Amino acid sequence: MPITESDWQLFNVTKPATIASAASVTPTSQLTVLSGNVAITTIVPPTTQVHFLALVFAGTAGVGTGGNIATAKASVVGEAMLLIYNPNTAKYSPIG
Repeated sequence: MPITESDWQLFNVTKPATIASAASVTPTSQLTVLSGNVAITTIVPPTTQVHFLALVFAGTAGVGTGGNIATAKASVVGEAMLLIYNPNTAKYSPIG
């Protein structure tokens, strides 16, 4: 049974969204599904505080350095990549 919008509000999180993979992305929820095969080098932070983002890739693009990502990492189709934002460096670091 799918989670309804009102159920997502009980968890105090935004419903997961699907956006196109691009060099720069702006996630709108803590869990974002990325379509396409473009490597991400910049993530527009939803807040300037410490936070986690989970990205699920439809392709094998992954994340690369050059923007605000500290370490490059390849993605695995369908698996979530967890990243933590460090406000001291203004960069995301993949976990694991």
